[in-house]
Amino acid sequence: MPHISLNPATGKVEREFPSWDGDQLDAALEAAHVAETNWRRASFAQRGEVLTRVAERLLANRDDYATLITREMGKLRREAHAEVEKSALACDYYALHAADFLEDEVIETDAARSYVSYQPLGIVLAVMPWNFPFWQVFRAAAPALMAGNVVVLKHSSNVPGCALAIEEIFRSAGLPPYVFTTLMIDAGQVARVIADPRVCAVTFTGSEPAGRMVAMEAGRYLKKCVLELGGSDPFIVLRDADLNDASTQAVNARFLNNGQSCIAAKRFILVPEIADEFVRLFRQKVAALRLGDPMKNSCQIGPMARLDLRDELHRQVTDAIVQGAQPLLGCEPVEGEGAYYLPSILDRVMPKARAYHEELFGPVAVVIRARSEQDALDIANATRFGLGASLWSRDAGHAEKLSRRIEAGCCFINGMVKSDPRLPFGGVKASGFGRELSYHGIREFVNIKTVWVK
Repeated sequence: MPHISLNPATGKVEREFPSWDGDQLDAALEAAHVAETNWRRASFAQRGEVLTRVAERLLANRDDYATLITREMGKLRREAHAEVEKSALACDYYALHAADFLEDEVIETDAARSYVSYQPLGIVLAVMPWNFPFWQVFRAAAPALMAGNVVVLKHSSNVPGCALAIEEIFRSAGLPPYVFTTLMIDAGQVARVIADPRVCAVTFTGSEPAGRMVAMEAGRYLKKCVLELGGSDPFIVLRDADLNDASTQAVNARFLNNGQSCIAAKRFILVPEIADEFVRLFRQKVAALRLGDPMKNSCQIGPMARLDLRDELHRQVTDAIVQGAQPLLGCEPVEGEGAYYLPSILDRVMPKARAYHEELFGPVAVVIRARSEQDALDIANATRFGLGASLWSRDAGHAEKLSRRIEAGCCFINGMVKSDPRLPFGGVKASGFGRELSYHGIREFVNIKTVWVK
C-alpha cells in the first residue's frame, strides 16, 4: 500500500511513495545496526556538532519545510514555521546540554569509587504521528541521537514527504549514513520491527488504541517503550479569573493546529459565577476566526488532516447534541473540497455524551458547567486521560495549590499547555507513560549502569 501525500485543503494527491517490502526493511535495520557501533563511540562534542548543523539547516530552509508541512497535513503555514523553528530549538538544546545530562554521577558508598553511568541502548524505533510531523520526530530523535543511540522512524503514512525530508536534513548535516533512517513501511509492519532483536526500544506518539498495541508488542519482547497518547485536557476557569485574557487564550489553546493537538484544551470547565460571561466572550472570539487556505496569512483555521477524521469528529458532535448539548457555534462540516470543519462550540455537554469522555481531535470546544470549584476539579479528573491541564485565576497561589490535585503530566497556571525542551513532557493514566524532553527525556533510552570499584 503506497504512502500518499494528499493535500487536505484541496483533496488532491500530490505524490505517492511505494512501501518497502520485507527485504528492504531488513536491509535498513541491518545497516542501522552496523552504524550504531560507531555512533555510540562518537564523543558528545562530535554528536553535538551534527545536531547544531541540523538546527542550522532547519532554520535556513524553514520556508520550504513549512510549505511541505502545510501541504501534507493542513497546518497553517505560520504555525508550520513555528514548528520548524521549535524543532531547531530542540536540536540546539540537546547539543548544548546532553553531555551534562549524561555525565557520570558519583555516589558515595563503601567502594573506593562508585558511580552511575548512562550508556546508549542501540536502535530506537520512533513511531510518530502526522499532527506535528517535524516537531514530534525531532523532540524524540534529538535526545536519542545525542545519547549515542540510532533512530529508525516509522512516520504516519499521510506525511511521507515530511518523513523523507527529515532524513535528508540529518544526512546533509553530516550524520553518518543509517544513524537516522526513515522506514517506508506500513503500520502492519511495526510489530515486526519491535520484535527484531536489533531494535532495543520504541517511542510512540499517537492514539490510545495504537499505543496499547505498541506497548503490548514491546512488553512481549521486553523492549523499553515511552508512550505519549491522547488527552482530554481540562481548561478550568475559576471565579476570579481574568475572563478577557482567559477567553482569548482559550481560542489559541483549542484551535491551534486546527484543533488537532494532544495537549489542546479539550474540556472548558467553568464555575457558575463566571460561566455565562466566559461563554459569551469565548463565542464572540471563536466566531471571528477566519477559515480558509492554510497557505494564506489571513487564514486562522485550516482544514483537518483527513476526511475520515472529520467524519468521526462530526459523529461525536452529533451524538453530543442528541444527548442534550447546545450547539452554540458551527458544529457542521464545510461543503466543498477539502477536509474543513467549522470552528465550533458545544455548551452544557453532559456525562452521557461521547464528547464528555472522548478526545475530540479537531476544531470543536466542549463546555462543561461545574456546580462549584470542587466539582470542577472532580470533573477535570473524571477522565481516563491525564496529559495536560490549565487553571485560570487571579490568585495564582491558590490555583497552584489546586494544580497538585489535578491528575495530569503537566499543569499550567494562567497559560495554555505547551511543550518546552527544558521541561519534561508526558502523561499519566491512558495518556501514556515515560517522559520526553528535559534531562528526563534523554535518560529514557540509556542503560543506567552502576559501576563499583574497590
